[in-house]
Amino acid sequence: MYAIVEILGQQFKVEAGQKIFVHRMETAERGSEVTFDKVMLIDNDGNITVGAPTIEGANVKAEILSHVRGEKVLVFHKKRRKGYRKLNGHRQNFTEIEIKSINA
Repeated sequence: MYAIVEILGQQFKVEAGQKIFVHRMETAERGSEVTFDKVMLIDNDGNITVGAPTIEGANVKAEILSHVRGEKVLVFHKKRRKGYRKLNGHRQNFTEIEIKSINA
């Protein structure tokens, strides 16, 4: 059984017991449980339910495991023969969550 759910503006394909990284959830405490109500699709062993745009009464429950920072991504800009070089780095903040259950 899996579901496609919208979490903080992004869509994820999730299954029970799966751990995923989402954008930082500032208000969520570590160890707390959160519920996501924007479920777009549920597949229950071949029985597919599609929402328009969401499925009424369906939700996904997850537990907050930790708040982490991603790997550093380096962005390098250069214009040849002009002496222009610029190096910029970025580290994204993530929240690791574990999917506990999918309720249809």
